[in-house]
Amino acid sequence: MLNILVNMGVEAASGLCYPDHRAIIHMDLDAFFVSVECLRDSRLKGKPLIIGGAGDRGVVASCSYEARHFGIHSAMPMRLARQLCPDAIVISGDMDAYSGYSRMITEIIREEAPLFEKSSIDEFYIDVTGMDRFFGCFQWGSELRQKIIRESGLTLSMGLSVNKLVSKVATGESKPNGQRQIFHGHEKEFLDPLPIRKIPMIGEKTSQFLMDMGISRVKTLRMMPMEMLQAAFGKNGITLWKKANGEDESPVVPYQERKSISTEMTFESDSIDIRMMKSVITAMIEKITFQLRKEHKLTSCIAVKLRYSDFETVSMQRRIGYTSSDKTLIKHALELFDRLYSRRVLIRLVGVRLSGLVHGYYQIDLFEDTDEDIRLHEAMDGMKMKYGPKAIIRAVTLDTNDRLRMNNNLFKG
Repeated sequence: MLNILVNMGVEAASGLCYPDHRAIIHMDLDAFFVSVECLRDSRLKGKPLIIGGAGDRGVVASCSYEARHFGIHSAMPMRLARQLCPDAIVISGDMDAYSGYSRMITEIIREEAPLFEKSSIDEFYIDVTGMDRFFGCFQWGSELRQKIIRESGLTLSMGLSVNKLVSKVATGESKPNGQRQIFHGHEKEFLDPLPIRKIPMIGEKTSQFLMDMGISRVKTLRMMPMEMLQAAFGKNGITLWKKANGEDESPVVPYQERKSISTEMTFESDSIDIRMMKSVITAMIEKITFQLRKEHKLTSCIAVKLRYSDFETVSMQRRIGYTSSDKTLIKHALELFDRLYSRRVLIRLVGVRLSGLVHGYYQIDLFEDTDEDIRLHEAMDGMKMKYGPKAIIRAVTLDTNDRLRMNNNLFKG
């Protein structure tokens, strides 16, 4: 309530949004995984709770605000988290339950919102531009937020501004269980005093680089010449400068649930080269798992398809634990290929399909991987995001990518 009162002004009281400008709401569920677990077991409320792998090689997927007071955060090695808070309660988590609550909230928003984007399992953007003709955007968003809290039992925070960037930061500044409106023309005033890490997509390395340059607050970053940032960070320097100035033209992308993701390739000539075909499958998995991680999704089912030279087509699928790990999915795909390829005749086509998709940042299979494995995935994805999907690939696929023209289409199911 305090956040609401602080940001209520003449415009809010009159119910206006932003004439001639966009109005974008950002909603983010508070400590989503933890909140779901507390709903399922009220004894967990108010206690330091960690969700993730229980072994020493596990990592933290999520933690309660009580656990965060000890310095624990997502992606931290579980071994270190236990050292910081020996009395913390650790549970492995239930992605099916989290996905179920996420779908419930998505349907509530779908019933009310004219245009919304689901950017992750617990995060939404809503374009309410023009709704001030009927009622105030902030009032509308507040009522929707209360409806979600009432019907789901979960709390969430909300920000409203002229773009996605500022709204997301406003949500973060309202947590937990708050809401905030940043009026048009006040974006810089709002962002200026904040630490640079509050700006989305400024990670640990970029933050440290900026700190070494003497830049710790958004205002200092905003006042830097764009050319200097461009010289230091390339084209990303321009993006940094725009974010520091509260500029973001990215649209709210209409939400459509992807049920599956797949790719396949027909060889230029039928083949019996097993090594080459396994290399192709490995390259395919690399491609579609990168797409999964870009969309913050996990898969629970993998299928491999073969078409022989006589056009007989066979396929086999396997249910697996939720993951988007290259290593895990490559292992399953190659095992399925070995079971499928029984006729020992020429192969015309191979394909891979991932289904049973759910939203999620963290890979359940990686809860038992080392933190080095996780950092490797993050580094590889970062290079692919910056330089393209082919910026870094496994050595085993080098010949495949050199000799074969891969089918670049990803098919939605």
